[in-house]
Amino acid sequence: MVNSTLVVRFYINPMTGNDTNTGSRLSPFKSLTRALKVIKIPTIIHLESGTYSAASGEVFPLIIPRGATVVGNEAKKGAGIVISGSGEYESLSFGVQNITLLLVDNASLLGVTVTNPSAKGTGIWIESAAPTLANNTFRDCGREGVFTTGAAKPAILDNIFVENTASGLVMARYSQGEVLQNVFQRNPLGIAISDFAAPAIANNKLSENRTAIALSRNAQPVLRQNLIAKNTQGGLLVNGNAIPDLGNTQHRGDNIFRDNSEFDLYNATTQKLVSVGNQLNPSLVKGLVELIPSNRVAVSTTDSNAPTESRSQKLPLSPQLDGHWAKPFIQALVSMDLTQGFADGSYQPDKPMTRAQYAALVASAFNPFPKVPAPDFTDVPKDFWAYSAIQIAASGGFVGGFSDRTFRFDQNVQRLQVIVSLVNGLGLPAADRDVLKVYSDRHTIPDYAQTAVATATQGGIVVNYPDPKVLAPSRWATRAEVAAMVYQALVAIGQTSAIKSVYVGLHSRS
Repeated sequence: MVNSTLVVRFYINPMTGNDTNTGSRLSPFKSLTRALKVIKIPTIIHLESGTYSAASGEVFPLIIPRGATVVGNEAKKGAGIVISGSGEYESLSFGVQNITLLLVDNASLLGVTVTNPSAKGTGIWIESAAPTLANNTFRDCGREGVFTTGAAKPAILDNIFVENTASGLVMARYSQGEVLQNVFQRNPLGIAISDFAAPAIANNKLSENRTAIALSRNAQPVLRQNLIAKNTQGGLLVNGNAIPDLGNTQHRGDNIFRDNSEFDLYNATTQKLVSVGNQLNPSLVKGLVELIPSNRVAVSTTDSNAPTESRSQKLPLSPQLDGHWAKPFIQALVSMDLTQGFADGSYQPDKPMTRAQYAALVASAFNPFPKVPAPDFTDVPKDFWAYSAIQIAASGGFVGGFSDRTFRFDQNVQRLQVIVSLVNGLGLPAADRDVLKVYSDRHTIPDYAQTAVATATQGGIVVNYPDPKVLAPSRWATRAEVAAMVYQALVAIGQTSAIKSVYVGLHSRS
Protein backbone atom coordinates (compact mmCIF):
# COMPACT_ATOMS: atom_id res chain seq x y z
CA MET A 1 0.00 0.00 0.00
CA VAL A 2 1.23 3.48 -0.82
CA ASN A 3 0.30 5.02 2.52
CA SER A 4 -2.75 4.54 4.71
CA THR A 5 -3.43 8.27 4.53
CA LEU A 6 -3.33 8.27 0.76
CA VAL A 7 -5.37 5.30 -0.39
CA VAL A 8 -8.43 3.70 1.21
CA ARG A 9 -9.19 0.07 0.36
CA PHE A 10 -12.54 -1.67 0.64
CA TYR A 11 -13.31 -5.33 0.06
CA ILE A 12 -16.67 -6.61 -1.19
CA ASN A 13 -17.96 -10.19 -1.10
CA PRO A 14 -21.60 -10.67 -2.20
CA MET A 15 -21.61 -14.23 -0.84
CA THR A 16 -20.11 -13.89 2.65
CA GLY A 17 -20.02 -10.14 3.26
CA ASN A 18 -22.32 -7.93 5.30
CA ASP A 19 -22.97 -4.23 4.81
CA THR A 20 -22.67 -3.69 8.56
CA ASN A 21 -19.04 -4.85 8.38
CA THR A 22 -16.04 -2.53 8.17
CA GLY A 23 -15.22 -3.31 4.55
CA SER A 24 -11.80 -4.73 5.36
CA ARG A 25 -10.32 -7.86 3.82
CA LEU A 26 -11.41 -9.94 6.85
CA SER A 27 -14.71 -8.10 7.32
CA PRO A 28 -15.95 -7.33 3.78
CA PHE A 29 -19.05 -5.44 2.74
CA LYS A 30 -21.74 -7.35 0.88
CA SER A 31 -22.48 -4.71 -1.77
CA LEU A 32 -20.58 -2.29 -3.91
CA THR A 33 -23.38 0.18 -3.19
CA ARG A 34 -22.37 0.24 0.48
CA ALA A 35 -18.72 0.94 -0.34
CA LEU A 36 -19.69 3.80 -2.64
CA LYS A 37 -21.65 5.46 0.17
CA VAL A 38 -18.60 5.74 2.43
CA ILE A 39 -15.99 6.26 -0.23
CA LYS A 40 -13.03 8.56 0.24
CA ILE A 41 -10.57 9.74 -2.40
CA PRO A 42 -8.61 7.93 -3.60
CA THR A 43 -10.14 4.50 -2.98
CA ILE A 44 -9.53 1.03 -4.36
CA ILE A 45 -12.50 -1.32 -4.13
CA HIS A 46 -11.71 -5.03 -4.45
CA LEU A 47 -14.52 -7.28 -5.68
CA GLU A 48 -14.60 -10.97 -4.81
CA SER A 49 -16.28 -13.55 -7.05
CA GLY A 50 -20.05 -13.46 -7.29
CA THR A 51 -22.93 -11.60 -8.89
CA TYR A 52 -23.51 -7.99 -7.91
CA SER A 53 -27.21 -7.35 -8.55
CA ALA A 54 -30.35 -5.98 -6.93
CA ALA A 55 -30.79 -9.36 -5.28
CA SER A 56 -27.45 -8.93 -3.48
CA GLY A 57 -28.26 -5.40 -2.35
CA GLU A 58 -27.03 -3.25 -5.23
CA VAL A 59 -28.91 -0.06 -6.11
CA PHE A 60 -28.51 0.97 -9.75
CA PRO A 61 -27.09 2.85 -11.42
CA LEU A 62 -23.81 2.50 -9.58
CA ILE A 63 -21.78 5.71 -9.77
CA ILE A 64 -18.00 5.29 -9.58
CA PRO A 65 -16.65 8.69 -8.54
CA ARG A 66 -13.42 10.53 -9.22
CA GLY A 67 -10.37 8.87 -7.74
CA ALA A 68 -12.04 5.48 -7.31
CA THR A 69 -10.80 2.21 -8.80
CA VAL A 70 -12.97 -0.90 -8.85
CA VAL A 71 -10.89 -4.06 -9.29
CA GLY A 72 -12.04 -7.60 -9.93
CA ASN A 73 -10.23 -10.31 -11.88
CA GLU A 74 -8.10 -8.63 -14.54
CA ALA A 75 -6.24 -11.77 -15.54
CA LYS A 76 -9.50 -13.46 -16.66
CA LYS A 77 -11.27 -10.35 -18.00
CA GLY A 78 -13.75 -10.28 -15.14
CA ALA A 79 -14.73 -13.95 -15.24
CA GLY A 80 -16.79 -14.85 -12.18
CA ILE A 81 -17.28 -11.23 -11.10
CA VAL A 82 -20.55 -10.01 -12.66
CA ILE A 83 -22.25 -6.65 -12.15
CA SER A 84 -25.78 -6.99 -13.53
CA GLY A 85 -28.59 -4.48 -13.23
CA SER A 86 -30.05 -1.22 -14.50
CA GLY A 87 -31.22 2.13 -13.20
CA GLU A 88 -32.27 5.48 -14.63
CA TYR A 89 -29.69 8.19 -15.31
CA GLU A 90 -30.45 11.55 -16.88
CA SER A 91 -27.74 12.33 -19.40
CA LEU A 92 -26.96 15.94 -20.31
CA SER A 93 -26.61 14.77 -23.90
CA PHE A 94 -29.32 12.13 -24.36
CA GLY A 95 -31.92 12.46 -21.61
CA VAL A 96 -33.00 9.55 -19.41
CA GLN A 97 -31.08 6.34 -19.97
CA ASN A 98 -31.06 2.87 -18.43
CA ILE A 99 -27.48 2.19 -17.31
CA THR A 100 -25.57 -0.14 -15.03
CA LEU A 101 -22.60 2.05 -14.10
CA LEU A 102 -21.64 5.69 -14.54
CA LEU A 103 -17.90 6.40 -14.47
CA VAL A 104 -17.03 9.93 -13.35
CA ASP A 105 -13.87 11.90 -14.08
CA ASN A 106 -10.81 9.61 -13.76
CA ALA A 107 -12.53 6.58 -12.21
CA SER A 108 -11.27 3.12 -13.21
CA LEU A 109 -13.00 -0.23 -13.75
CA LEU A 110 -10.67 -3.22 -14.02
CA GLY A 111 -11.40 -6.91 -14.40
CA VAL A 112 -15.21 -6.98 -14.15
CA THR A 113 -18.03 -8.47 -16.25
CA VAL A 114 -20.86 -5.98 -16.83
CA THR A 115 -24.30 -6.79 -18.21
CA ASN A 116 -27.49 -4.72 -18.41
CA PRO A 117 -30.49 -7.02 -19.03
CA SER A 118 -32.97 -4.16 -19.52
CA ALA A 119 -34.35 -3.34 -22.93
CA LYS A 120 -32.26 -0.50 -24.37
CA GLY A 121 -29.88 -0.88 -21.43
CA THR A 122 -26.27 0.34 -21.44
CA GLY A 123 -23.52 -1.28 -19.40
CA ILE A 124 -21.16 1.68 -18.85
CA TRP A 125 -22.06 5.34 -19.43
CA ILE A 126 -19.24 7.89 -19.71
CA GLU A 127 -20.17 11.56 -20.01
CA SER A 128 -17.41 14.18 -20.40
CA ALA A 129 -15.08 12.08 -18.24
CA ALA A 130 -11.69 10.42 -18.74
CA PRO A 131 -11.93 7.05 -16.97
CA THR A 132 -10.01 3.85 -17.60
CA LEU A 133 -11.73 0.61 -18.60
CA ALA A 134 -9.28 -2.27 -18.77
CA ASN A 135 -9.54 -6.06 -18.88
CA ASN A 136 -13.31 -6.16 -18.52
CA THR A 137 -16.04 -8.06 -20.36
CA PHE A 138 -19.18 -6.27 -21.54
CA ARG A 139 -21.80 -8.74 -22.66
CA ASP A 140 -25.53 -9.31 -23.04
CA CYS A 141 -26.45 -5.64 -22.62
CA GLY A 142 -29.91 -4.63 -23.85
CA ARG A 143 -28.38 -2.01 -26.11
CA GLU A 144 -24.60 -1.44 -25.94
CA GLY A 145 -21.76 -2.37 -23.63
CA VAL A 146 -20.22 1.11 -23.33
CA PHE A 147 -21.54 4.55 -24.38
CA THR A 148 -19.36 7.67 -24.35
CA THR A 149 -20.63 11.19 -24.94
CA GLY A 150 -19.99 14.86 -24.26
CA ALA A 151 -16.26 15.58 -24.18
CA ALA A 152 -15.43 12.07 -22.97
CA LYS A 153 -11.82 10.97 -23.28
CA PRO A 154 -11.65 7.42 -21.95
CA ALA A 155 -8.89 4.84 -22.12
CA ILE A 156 -10.61 1.62 -23.21
CA LEU A 157 -7.96 -1.09 -23.10
CA ASP A 158 -7.94 -4.89 -23.48
CA ASN A 159 -11.67 -5.45 -22.95
CA ILE A 160 -14.07 -7.95 -24.51
CA PHE A 161 -17.35 -6.75 -26.03
CA VAL A 162 -19.52 -9.74 -26.89
CA GLU A 163 -23.15 -10.45 -27.79
CA ASN A 164 -24.62 -7.07 -26.89
CA THR A 165 -28.04 -6.42 -28.42
CA ALA A 166 -27.16 -3.31 -30.48
CA SER A 167 -23.46 -2.40 -30.22
CA GLY A 168 -20.33 -3.20 -28.33
CA LEU A 169 -19.18 0.43 -28.05
CA VAL A 170 -20.84 3.71 -29.03
CA MET A 171 -18.85 6.98 -29.10
CA ALA A 172 -20.91 10.13 -29.66
CA ARG A 173 -20.80 13.94 -29.47
CA TYR A 174 -17.17 15.10 -29.00
CA SER A 175 -15.74 11.88 -27.60
CA GLN A 176 -12.05 11.25 -28.11
CA GLY A 177 -9.76 8.96 -26.13
CA GLU A 178 -8.16 5.62 -26.98
CA VAL A 179 -9.70 2.26 -27.85
CA LEU A 180 -6.80 -0.19 -27.86
CA GLN A 181 -6.42 -3.97 -28.07
CA ASN A 182 -10.06 -4.85 -27.41
CA VAL A 183 -12.07 -7.74 -28.83
CA PHE A 184 -15.48 -7.03 -30.39
CA GLN A 185 -17.34 -10.21 -31.26
CA ARG A 186 -20.88 -11.18 -32.23
CA ASN A 187 -22.46 -7.73 -31.81
CA PRO A 188 -24.73 -6.23 -34.50
CA LEU A 189 -22.29 -3.29 -34.52
CA GLY A 190 -18.85 -3.70 -33.04
CA ILE A 191 -18.13 0.04 -32.74
CA ALA A 192 -20.46 2.91 -33.68
CA ILE A 193 -18.92 6.41 -33.90
CA SER A 194 -21.10 9.45 -34.48
CA ASP A 195 -21.40 13.25 -34.26
CA PHE A 196 -17.92 14.84 -33.95
CA ALA A 197 -16.26 11.94 -32.13
CA ALA A 198 -12.60 11.45 -33.03
CA PRO A 199 -11.11 8.58 -30.99
CA ALA A 200 -7.99 6.54 -31.75
CA ILE A 201 -9.01 2.97 -32.63
CA ALA A 202 -5.95 0.73 -32.74
CA ASN A 203 -4.86 -2.91 -32.40
CA ASN A 204 -8.41 -4.18 -31.90
CA LYS A 205 -9.92 -7.42 -33.21
CA LEU A 206 -13.42 -7.14 -34.62
CA SER A 207 -14.90 -10.41 -35.84
CA GLU A 208 -18.27 -12.13 -36.33
CA ASN A 209 -20.21 -8.90 -35.82
CA ARG A 210 -22.78 -7.89 -38.40
CA THR A 211 -20.79 -4.72 -39.16
CA ALA A 212 -17.47 -4.16 -37.43
CA ILE A 213 -17.33 -0.33 -37.41
CA ALA A 214 -20.01 2.14 -38.48
CA LEU A 215 -19.40 5.88 -38.78
CA SER A 216 -22.00 8.62 -39.14
CA ARG A 217 -22.41 12.39 -39.15
CA ASN A 218 -19.01 14.10 -38.74
CA ALA A 219 -17.06 11.32 -37.04
CA GLN A 220 -13.30 11.40 -37.64
CA PRO A 221 -11.68 8.41 -35.91
CA VAL A 222 -8.10 7.32 -36.49
CA LEU A 223 -7.89 3.61 -37.36
CA ARG A 224 -4.57 1.77 -37.05
CA GLN A 225 -3.54 -1.88 -37.01
CA ASN A 226 -7.00 -3.33 -36.42
CA LEU A 227 -7.98 -6.83 -37.54
CA ILE A 228 -11.47 -6.67 -39.06
CA ALA A 229 -12.42 -10.17 -40.15
CA LYS A 230 -15.33 -12.56 -40.70
CA ASN A 231 -18.06 -10.01 -40.09
CA THR A 232 -21.36 -11.22 -41.50
CA GLN A 233 -22.18 -8.00 -43.33
CA GLY A 234 -19.03 -5.93 -43.53
CA GLY A 235 -16.00 -4.21 -42.09
CA LEU A 236 -16.10 -0.40 -42.11
CA LEU A 237 -19.27 1.50 -43.07
CA VAL A 238 -18.94 5.27 -43.56
CA ASN A 239 -22.07 7.47 -43.66
CA GLY A 240 -22.93 11.17 -43.51
CA ASN A 241 -19.90 13.46 -43.50
CA ALA A 242 -17.65 11.07 -41.61
CA ILE A 243 -13.97 10.98 -42.61
CA PRO A 244 -11.92 8.19 -41.03
CA ASP A 245 -8.14 8.44 -40.98
CA LEU A 246 -7.11 5.24 -42.73
CA GLY A 247 -3.47 6.17 -43.06
CA ASN A 248 -1.34 8.58 -45.04
CA THR A 249 2.00 8.50 -46.79
CA GLN A 250 3.88 8.92 -43.50
CA HIS A 251 1.64 6.87 -41.22
CA ARG A 252 0.06 3.92 -43.00
CA GLY A 253 -3.13 2.42 -41.63
CA ASP A 254 -1.96 -1.19 -41.31
CA ASN A 255 -5.54 -2.35 -40.81
CA ILE A 256 -6.31 -5.86 -42.02
CA PHE A 257 -9.73 -6.52 -43.57
CA ARG A 258 -10.41 -10.12 -44.54
CA ASP A 259 -13.19 -12.67 -44.98
CA ASN A 260 -16.01 -10.13 -44.53
CA SER A 261 -19.20 -11.17 -46.32
CA GLU A 262 -20.44 -8.12 -48.26
CA PHE A 263 -17.81 -5.41 -47.95
CA ASP A 264 -14.48 -4.59 -46.37
CA LEU A 265 -14.94 -0.83 -46.77
CA TYR A 266 -18.19 0.84 -47.86
CA ASN A 267 -18.05 4.60 -48.38
CA ALA A 268 -21.68 5.71 -48.55
CA THR A 269 -20.70 9.41 -48.58
CA THR A 270 -20.16 11.65 -51.59
CA GLN A 271 -16.56 12.49 -50.67
CA LYS A 272 -13.57 10.36 -51.57
CA LEU A 273 -11.81 8.41 -48.84
CA VAL A 274 -8.12 7.55 -48.97
CA SER A 275 -6.88 4.22 -47.65
CA VAL A 276 -3.11 4.00 -47.22
CA GLY A 277 -1.28 0.79 -46.44
CA ASN A 278 -4.31 -1.27 -45.43
CA GLN A 279 -4.99 -4.86 -46.45
CA LEU A 280 -8.34 -4.98 -48.26
CA ASN A 281 -10.00 -7.01 -50.99
CA PRO A 282 -10.53 -4.44 -53.80
CA SER A 283 -13.65 -6.28 -54.93
CA LEU A 284 -15.16 -5.66 -51.48
CA VAL A 285 -14.46 -1.92 -51.50
CA LYS A 286 -17.56 0.14 -52.38
CA GLY A 287 -18.00 3.85 -53.05
CA LEU A 288 -15.38 6.54 -53.69
CA VAL A 289 -12.17 5.12 -52.22
CA GLU A 290 -8.58 5.58 -53.35
CA LEU A 291 -6.45 2.61 -52.37
CA ILE A 292 -2.75 3.33 -51.86
CA PRO A 293 -0.84 0.08 -51.26
CA SER A 294 1.95 -0.42 -48.75
CA ASN A 295 4.65 -0.43 -51.41
CA ARG A 296 3.91 3.24 -52.10
CA VAL A 297 4.26 4.22 -48.44
CA ALA A 298 7.46 5.14 -46.62
CA VAL A 299 8.36 2.05 -44.58
CA SER A 300 9.28 2.65 -40.96
CA THR A 301 12.55 1.04 -39.99
CA THR A 302 10.86 -0.07 -36.78
CA ASP A 303 8.65 -2.34 -38.90
CA SER A 304 9.49 -5.95 -38.06
CA ASN A 305 9.26 -6.79 -41.75
CA ALA A 306 11.73 -4.12 -42.83
CA PRO A 307 15.07 -5.33 -44.22
CA THR A 308 17.92 -5.52 -41.72
CA GLU A 309 19.98 -3.08 -43.74
CA SER A 310 17.37 -0.30 -43.53
CA ARG A 311 16.87 -0.83 -39.80
CA SER A 312 20.51 -0.30 -39.02
CA GLN A 313 20.92 2.87 -41.05
CA LYS A 314 21.30 6.15 -39.19
CA LEU A 315 19.13 8.64 -41.06
CA PRO A 316 18.21 12.29 -40.40
CA LEU A 317 15.46 13.10 -37.95
CA SER A 318 11.99 13.23 -39.44
CA PRO A 319 10.48 16.67 -40.09
CA GLN A 320 7.44 15.49 -38.11
CA LEU A 321 9.55 15.80 -34.95
CA ASP A 322 9.92 19.55 -35.40
CA GLY A 323 8.29 21.15 -32.37
CA HIS A 324 7.57 17.78 -30.78
CA TRP A 325 7.97 17.74 -27.00
CA ALA A 326 10.30 14.68 -27.15
CA LYS A 327 12.58 15.85 -29.94
CA PRO A 328 15.53 16.67 -27.61
CA PHE A 329 15.44 13.15 -26.15
CA ILE A 330 15.12 11.39 -29.49
CA GLN A 331 17.79 13.60 -31.03
CA ALA A 332 20.13 12.81 -28.14
CA LEU A 333 19.66 9.06 -28.55
CA VAL A 334 20.33 9.35 -32.27
CA SER A 335 23.51 11.35 -31.67
CA MET A 336 24.66 8.65 -29.23
CA ASP A 337 24.00 6.03 -31.94
CA LEU A 338 21.68 4.13 -29.61
CA THR A 339 18.49 3.99 -31.61
CA GLN A 340 19.52 1.59 -34.40
CA GLY A 341 16.74 2.67 -36.68
CA PHE A 342 14.21 3.98 -34.17
CA ALA A 343 14.56 7.59 -35.32
CA ASP A 344 14.89 7.54 -39.07
CA GLY A 345 12.98 9.51 -41.66
CA SER A 346 9.74 7.58 -41.05
CA TYR A 347 9.86 7.58 -37.25
CA GLN A 348 6.42 8.00 -35.69
CA PRO A 349 6.90 9.43 -32.16
CA ASP A 350 3.27 9.12 -31.07
CA LYS A 351 2.83 5.52 -32.16
CA PRO A 352 2.86 2.79 -29.48
CA MET A 353 6.11 0.85 -29.09
CA THR A 354 6.11 -2.93 -29.37
CA ARG A 355 7.92 -5.30 -27.03
CA ALA A 356 10.41 -6.15 -29.78
CA GLN A 357 11.19 -2.49 -30.41
CA TYR A 358 11.57 -1.84 -26.70
CA ALA A 359 13.95 -4.78 -26.28
CA ALA A 360 16.03 -3.50 -29.19
CA LEU A 361 16.25 -0.03 -27.66
CA VAL A 362 17.26 -1.08 -24.14
CA ALA A 363 19.73 -3.66 -25.44
CA SER A 364 21.42 -0.96 -27.50
CA ALA A 365 21.24 1.74 -24.82
CA PHE A 366 22.44 -0.27 -21.81
CA ASN A 367 24.24 -3.32 -23.30
CA PRO A 368 23.52 -5.15 -20.04
CA PHE A 369 25.64 -7.93 -18.55
CA PRO A 370 23.80 -11.27 -18.47
CA LYS A 371 22.09 -11.86 -15.12
CA VAL A 372 20.19 -15.01 -16.09
CA PRO A 373 20.53 -17.53 -18.93
CA ALA A 374 19.04 -16.32 -22.20
CA PRO A 375 15.52 -17.78 -22.46
CA ASP A 376 14.28 -19.80 -25.41
CA PHE A 377 11.08 -18.00 -26.40
CA THR A 378 8.92 -20.27 -28.54
CA ASP A 379 7.55 -17.46 -30.71
CA VAL A 380 10.82 -15.65 -31.53
CA PRO A 381 12.58 -17.35 -34.47
CA LYS A 382 16.33 -16.95 -34.73
CA ASP A 383 15.98 -15.10 -38.03
CA PHE A 384 13.63 -12.50 -36.49
CA TRP A 385 15.18 -9.04 -36.76
CA ALA A 386 15.12 -8.43 -32.97
CA TYR A 387 16.10 -11.95 -31.85
CA SER A 388 19.56 -11.00 -30.54
CA ALA A 389 18.29 -7.83 -28.88
CA ILE A 390 15.50 -9.74 -27.12
CA GLN A 391 18.04 -12.28 -25.86
CA ILE A 392 20.31 -9.51 -24.54
CA ALA A 393 17.48 -7.57 -22.90
CA ALA A 394 15.97 -10.71 -21.35
CA SER A 395 19.21 -12.11 -19.96
CA GLY A 396 20.03 -8.63 -18.64
CA GLY A 397 16.79 -8.46 -16.64
CA PHE A 398 15.04 -5.77 -18.67
CA VAL A 399 12.32 -7.92 -20.25
CA GLY A 400 10.71 -11.28 -19.58
CA GLY A 401 8.36 -13.74 -21.16
CA PHE A 402 5.01 -15.26 -20.32
CA SER A 403 4.09 -18.50 -18.57
CA ASP A 404 3.58 -20.26 -21.92
CA ARG A 405 7.23 -19.47 -22.85
CA THR A 406 6.24 -16.84 -25.42
CA PHE A 407 7.61 -13.31 -25.69
CA ARG A 408 4.78 -11.80 -27.79
CA PHE A 409 7.10 -9.39 -29.56
CA ASP A 410 4.34 -7.63 -31.48
CA GLN A 411 2.37 -6.58 -28.39
CA ASN A 412 2.66 -2.98 -27.25
CA VAL A 413 4.31 -2.08 -23.95
CA GLN A 414 2.52 -0.15 -21.23
CA ARG A 415 4.05 2.86 -19.52
CA LEU A 416 4.12 0.95 -16.24
CA GLN A 417 5.99 -1.94 -17.86
CA VAL A 418 8.66 0.43 -19.19
CA ILE A 419 9.13 2.07 -15.78
CA VAL A 420 9.38 -1.25 -13.90
CA SER A 421 11.67 -2.66 -16.59
CA LEU A 422 14.17 0.20 -16.33
CA VAL A 423 14.29 0.07 -12.54
CA ASN A 424 14.68 -3.72 -12.43
CA GLY A 425 17.11 -3.90 -15.33
CA LEU A 426 19.38 -1.25 -13.86
CA GLY A 427 19.02 -2.56 -10.30
CA LEU A 428 18.34 0.90 -8.88
CA PRO A 429 18.08 1.24 -5.07
CA ALA A 430 14.51 1.42 -3.80
CA ALA A 431 12.95 4.75 -2.90
CA ASP A 432 10.24 5.50 -0.31
CA ARG A 433 6.71 5.04 -1.67
CA ASP A 434 5.69 8.41 -0.23
CA VAL A 435 7.19 9.91 -3.38
CA LEU A 436 4.10 8.71 -5.23
CA LYS A 437 1.95 11.43 -3.67
CA VAL A 438 3.06 13.70 -6.52
CA TYR A 439 0.76 11.77 -8.89
CA SER A 440 -2.94 12.58 -8.99
CA ASP A 441 -3.69 9.04 -10.24
CA ARG A 442 -1.36 7.19 -7.85
CA HIS A 443 -4.22 4.91 -6.78
CA THR A 444 -4.07 3.22 -10.20
CA ILE A 445 -0.53 1.92 -9.60
CA PRO A 446 -0.66 -1.81 -8.71
CA ASP A 447 0.83 -2.81 -5.37
CA TYR A 448 3.63 -4.82 -6.93
CA ALA A 449 4.89 -1.83 -8.93
CA GLN A 450 4.67 0.97 -6.39
CA THR A 451 8.25 0.74 -5.13
CA ALA A 452 9.61 0.62 -8.69
CA VAL A 453 7.54 3.66 -9.74
CA ALA A 454 8.68 5.55 -6.63
CA THR A 455 12.28 4.66 -7.43
CA ALA A 456 11.95 5.81 -11.04
CA THR A 457 10.22 9.00 -9.93
CA GLN A 458 12.90 9.80 -7.38
CA GLY A 459 15.58 9.16 -10.01
CA GLY A 460 14.02 11.45 -12.62
CA ILE A 461 13.26 8.60 -15.04
CA VAL A 462 9.49 9.02 -15.27
CA VAL A 463 8.30 11.24 -18.11
CA ASN A 464 4.62 12.26 -18.18
CA TYR A 465 3.15 14.01 -21.19
CA PRO A 466 1.05 16.15 -21.32
CA ASP A 467 0.53 16.45 -17.52
CA PRO A 468 3.58 15.73 -15.31
CA LYS A 469 1.26 14.88 -12.41
CA VAL A 470 -0.62 12.14 -14.30
CA LEU A 471 1.23 8.82 -14.52
CA ALA A 472 -1.32 6.92 -16.67
CA PRO A 473 0.37 3.59 -15.88
CA SER A 474 -1.92 1.35 -17.95
CA ARG A 475 -1.72 3.42 -21.15
CA TRP A 476 0.43 2.20 -24.03
CA ALA A 477 3.83 3.88 -24.06
CA THR A 478 4.51 5.91 -27.18
CA ARG A 479 7.88 5.77 -28.89
CA ALA A 480 8.47 9.35 -27.77
CA GLU A 481 7.79 8.50 -24.13
CA VAL A 482 10.03 5.44 -24.21
CA ALA A 483 12.86 7.40 -25.83
CA ALA A 484 12.58 10.06 -23.12
CA MET A 485 12.49 7.55 -20.26
CA VAL A 486 15.39 5.50 -21.64
CA TYR A 487 17.41 8.70 -21.96
CA GLN A 488 16.53 9.72 -18.40
CA ALA A 489 17.56 6.25 -17.21
CA LEU A 490 20.97 6.87 -18.77
CA VAL A 491 21.05 10.13 -16.82
CA ALA A 492 20.15 8.28 -13.62
CA ILE A 493 23.18 5.97 -13.95
CA GLY A 494 25.52 8.82 -14.83
CA GLN A 495 25.98 8.00 -18.51
CA THR A 496 24.85 11.36 -19.86
CA SER A 497 23.65 14.79 -18.78
CA ALA A 498 20.03 15.63 -18.03
CA ILE A 499 17.71 17.32 -20.50
CA LYS A 500 15.45 19.90 -18.90
CA SER A 501 11.80 19.29 -19.64
CA VAL A 502 8.57 20.18 -17.87
CA TYR A 503 7.40 16.61 -18.53
CA VAL A 504 10.17 14.89 -16.60
CA GLY A 505 9.17 13.47 -13.21
CA LEU A 506 8.82 16.00 -10.42
CA HIS A 507 11.89 14.59 -8.67
CA SER A 508 14.14 14.93 -11.72
CA ARG A 509 17.82 15.60 -11.22
CA SER A 510 17.68 18.24 -13.91
